[in-house]
Amino acid sequence: MNFRRLTRTVLTLGVLSMALIFNACKEEEEIGPAPSVTAGSAASGVVGSVAKITASINAPEGLKTLTVLKNGQTFDSKIYTGETTDNYTKDYTVENLPTGSTVVFTFQATDQKNQSSTVATQVITVSAVPAKPVVTVQGVLTGNVSWTKGNIYKLVGFVRVGGDTTETFSATAATGTLTIEAGTTIIGDRASKGTLIVQRGSRIIANGTADAPIVFTSERAPGQRESGDWGGLVICGRAVNNQSTGDKGIQLEGSYKGWHGGSNDADNSGSLKYVRVEYAGVPINPNQEVNSFTFGSVGSGTTIEYLQASFGLDDSFEWFGGTVNGKYLIAYRGLDDDFDMDFGFRGNLQFIVGMRGATMADQSGSNGFEVDNDGQGTGNTPFTAPVISNASLIGPKETNATSISPQFQNGMHLRRNNRIKVYNTVVTGYPNGIFIDGTNTQANANTGELILNRVVVAGVAGWGTGGFGEGTTTAPNGFAVRDVNTATPAAAITVGAAKPSEWFAAQPGNKILNTYAGLGLNQSVFQAVTPTFTLANGGTLAAGGTVPTGSFFSAATFIGAFGSEDWTTKWSNFSPNTTDYSK
Repeated sequence: MNFRRLTRTVLTLGVLSMALIFNACKEEEEIGPAPSVTAGSAASGVVGSVAKITASINAPEGLKTLTVLKNGQTFDSKIYTGETTDNYTKDYTVENLPTGSTVVFTFQATDQKNQSSTVATQVITVSAVPAKPVVTVQGVLTGNVSWTKGNIYKLVGFVRVGGDTTETFSATAATGTLTIEAGTTIIGDRASKGTLIVQRGSRIIANGTADAPIVFTSERAPGQRESGDWGGLVICGRAVNNQSTGDKGIQLEGSYKGWHGGSNDADNSGSLKYVRVEYAGVPINPNQEVNSFTFGSVGSGTTIEYLQASFGLDDSFEWFGGTVNGKYLIAYRGLDDDFDMDFGFRGNLQFIVGMRGATMADQSGSNGFEVDNDGQGTGNTPFTAPVISNASLIGPKETNATSISPQFQNGMHLRRNNRIKVYNTVVTGYPNGIFIDGTNTQANANTGELILNRVVVAGVAGWGTGGFGEGTTTAPNGFAVRDVNTATPAAAITVGAAKPSEWFAAQPGNKILNTYAGLGLNQSVFQAVTPTFTLANGGTLAAGGTVPTGSFFSAATFIGAFGSEDWTTKWSNFSPNTTDYSK
């Protein structure tokens, strides 16, 4: 009896043990599979484009985490609350990496049972930027025409906006408005002297941005570009000049039907903002070049701001009459004059800078400012009388050892009966700082119709007597302010009864210094690099400025074009010969 009970007990315990073992095995078998991750397909993109990083995740036991690595480093992570599926996506902006580089994204998920997926991989390849299509443009543009940044526009011959090509303005001539999108590149055909001319009555709306300037440049490849590779940008308006009357205009140098002039000083030829013109100035005829920017009788309704002219074969900026105002202008390493004004130009200019290359000067003589009433110095009205504040005219002479072209002349060549008014300006590095040339111009200074106030003229340490090469035997050499003319032999000149240098020194705020050291200028403004424009602390130029009256002028207490802010940032380019504009 006891044996039977014992046997039954053992059997019962055995059955119970088997049941427990069976249930335990059953529980283990009921744990679902580990998570699975399927990564997105391999993709490619150019630098700056956006690629989608994607993965599909399946986790029967419920998702816990997802870890995404980029080239082995954390890119993203995500925590879940038991979801069994997820479609992950995140944007990746392709970084500035060499073409052909790969960026590897890996994905690994865990579930609520702490099971891990195998690693899934998505690869992004950096692809080459495709060249933009080149659209050839020629002839006359009328109506509303738009150019977009997805194309490059090639100017062949004289491309005209509007059909006004006769001496007397015709109200029935076809007109046009050319609108250019920010970031667009325009090239000029070398063989045909490609030039863009906005005729009277028409407009150009070229408003770039600091991040996406509009660029007019050479058609040639990086490293091959030269001054004079194409024409330039020409705008003809209907404001007053002192060479014509009424609707009868005058033609720009070169006789390419750039007729300009009228009777509307408020004329509006459009808007230029954040625009660069590079390697312009092709000779239309021998010794008759197009300027980088040419403004013929352009009216005050026109906007010009943030413009850079670089490596032009003639003047960087020239105004023939008109009343257009301008701010934030850069003249960089042009051949002739940085800023040329004549034929009754009466606009306001503020924050402008000119910089020269040591050997780059024109046979006619190169200046920072060249200002005339007209070619003969007549009393034709309106007089050339621009008002300029906060200019920096940086000549070619960095140090006494710097060899410069003998064709360099003056920081300011004020001649032929003009009535310019200049404030808060610095001139340095030129053989002559200021030359008030001609008896009628000197008379204008004496009567207060030509004004130079708060102008600092600084020499180069060790460069002859006074820092302007005086007394040296190597040309060019001169004076801070010329007291003699350029005749042979030289004759004394006066402003009233005083020497010009004495007259200059007596004007409010003016200074003559033997060296630019101590002004606060960075040495890089003389060099072929991206300059540091902002003033060093404690420099002479940092204080003492008072801008002229009028709503146009922005408040500024410094001398020259820059104080503590560099307005050239991002949109300017001081090494355009290395820039690839094809993409």
